[in-house]
Amino acid sequence: MRVILHGGAGGAPDEPEPRGAVLDEAAEAGAATATPLDAVETGIRVLESSPRFNAGVGGAVQSDGVVRTDAGVMTADRAVGAACSMPGVEHAVSAARVVMEETPHVLVSGEHAVELAVDFGVETGVDLLTDEKRERYEAEAPPEGSPSEHLEWLEARFGSGGDATAPDHDTVGAVATDGETFAAATSTGGRSFALAGRVGDVPQVGSGFFCTDAGGASATGAGEDITRVTLTRRAVDLLEEGFDAETAADRAMAEFEAVTGSDAGVIVCGDDGVGSAFNTEAMQTSVAVSE
Repeated sequence: MRVILHGGAGGAPDEPEPRGAVLDEAAEAGAATATPLDAVETGIRVLESSPRFNAGVGGAVQSDGVVRTDAGVMTADRAVGAACSMPGVEHAVSAARVVMEETPHVLVSGEHAVELAVDFGVETGVDLLTDEKRERYEAEAPPEGSPSEHLEWLEARFGSGGDATAPDHDTVGAVATDGETFAAATSTGGRSFALAGRVGDVPQVGSGFFCTDAGGASATGAGEDITRVTLTRRAVDLLEEGFDAETAADRAMAEFEAVTGSDAGVIVCGDDGVGSAFNTEAMQTSVAVSE
């Protein structure tokens, strides 16, 4: 099994070494599993449980003070599952897998996704709000009232990329192969100070994640802009055109930046190996290989 994971693209982390150690732990856990799908789910679950990343515990807080999680997963045979806007769901990647394996749908949202997760044994009702995120939110004089009032409040606090006020590009993702097939997955807590109920690129097929029999990709960064150019779909298209994984990542990111001028990162896994590219200050990744 070969697994590559990312911990998000953004500013340099305050504690890169312990954060990198969690990524390494996640990669090793994924590589020890039996299938690429198991590998991406297992690896991402480790990251969702760590407040060092913007997924699961410690996820970003939306304008109403709630952490809502999103995730998507896809395999080489075009099986897809995604779940979004879920309060209290630490392991969003497992909820996404439930959608893929247990329903005829691609995406389930909100409280209905939470109820579905409960029925299939995914833990819910988890307190995802860390003290650090709570204090940060409360310091911004949270809004009350209607969505329009929330929009007025977040106008100076939420941006499409590069804003220092809401540096929550620490979305996590994984791509894996056993040499025969592939799987890709991405999980996030979204962006701080987003409108309550906002859903970004992560659970959208071809934007936050994509996979075919040529390989898979997972993205991180400014979600609205990633969605506008379907970044992961482009990276996998390049694999299908015959480019190696590193070149596919580099070219997809170059095209993304040329179109949007925004911030992102992408990891890619193909037949030849893995690759990654980003245009932010940092994007930590980890790779593990097992026989």
